[in-house]
Amino acid sequence: MIGVWQSDFARHLSRDGGTLVDLTREAVEGCLGDAELDVARVGVVHVGNAFGELFASQAQLGAMPATAVEGLWGVPATRHEAACASGSAAVLAAMADLESGRYDCALVLGVEQERNVPGEVAAQHLGTAALHGRDAQGARYPWPAMFSQVAEAYESRGGLEARHLRKIAQKNLANGRRNPLAQTRRWSYSPDAFDDAQNPVVEGRIRRHDCAQVTDGAAALILASPRLARELDRAGAPRSAGWGHATAGLSLDEKLRRAAPDGLLFPHVRKAFDDACRRAKISGARDLDALELHDCFTVTEYALLDHLGLAAPGALGALIDRDEFAFEGPLPVNPSGGLIGGGHPVGATGVRMVVDAAKQLTGRAGHTQVKGARRVATLNVGGSFTTVISFILATETA
Repeated sequence: MIGVWQSDFARHLSRDGGTLVDLTREAVEGCLGDAELDVARVGVVHVGNAFGELFASQAQLGAMPATAVEGLWGVPATRHEAACASGSAAVLAAMADLESGRYDCALVLGVEQERNVPGEVAAQHLGTAALHGRDAQGARYPWPAMFSQVAEAYESRGGLEARHLRKIAQKNLANGRRNPLAQTRRWSYSPDAFDDAQNPVVEGRIRRHDCAQVTDGAAALILASPRLARELDRAGAPRSAGWGHATAGLSLDEKLRRAAPDGLLFPHVRKAFDDACRRAKISGARDLDALELHDCFTVTEYALLDHLGLAAPGALGALIDRDEFAFEGPLPVNPSGGLIGGGHPVGATGVRMVVDAAKQLTGRAGHTQVKGARRVATLNVGGSFTTVISFILATETA
């Protein structure tokens, strides 16, 4: 990964007079500049975008880079959609192109505009990633309602307490304040902001501060084949050491029905992460220096942690109580702020997670830097744990 870039996730694109074309141009040019690479070296482009048709009335997002940057006219490009995992799907496809030998250089872009419609309209747009006519029927906010079901499933197993979700939110918002590109970096909270009285219910078990906020944003990276990396003298750049990908059916009810009574709630999540570890030739999460986990809601991060083999079923809360996943803890989770602290432009999120992991490995993460990071994983989900994609990034010596 020889070049990375991220927009300011606090930006309101339409209020600033910008468009998806403008945001795409900034992302492409910023990433090429970071890589010190001429656009003519790009052999293929992959774009992650989830909801362009609904929020921006714009389809054919694979053609957006060529629309924005003259030098990409004629370069093959494809748009990938997998809800919140759209960006990770684009990264996977770019990796496959390079591994096949078809191309030596791939540009990956994740881009989304979501702040240009009222909140309830945005909620309905986002709800199209659930099973139509089945999931979250009658809910004002479909995704908080569905992830409340996940929280209830954990509560019924005796492994979830409200204070653990509050600690996840507080951790990620605190981390976001360190990140100069985070959506929430200037937000402030009173000492009792997380108490029930000032933290109202959105749906079911989900309260205001349990939720990540959608936003406008883009993230981009340049992937090079080993041959090109050597030619450019970038052989020491962060590399993808392993990946995992699993997909379940759309229905959350069906996923919960298939869960083992005393085992994992979503076994395919564990499979995706284990596959990434196997390919990276590591034994598991304890071999990592940091994690970027999908936290569209606090319970999402809780569930993903529960699937990493770090604790026995029902015992994860003890690790949260001991601040094991805090910025200064033994295994920092979401040092960037994640989605809750950093912001969630849906189609860009998977790319942003990889960008932040790469920054950690090159010592370029600024105030969010984890000391001595040599191996960082991402675990990105789309929908109700429907699409699950994990990457393990490593330094040359890891």
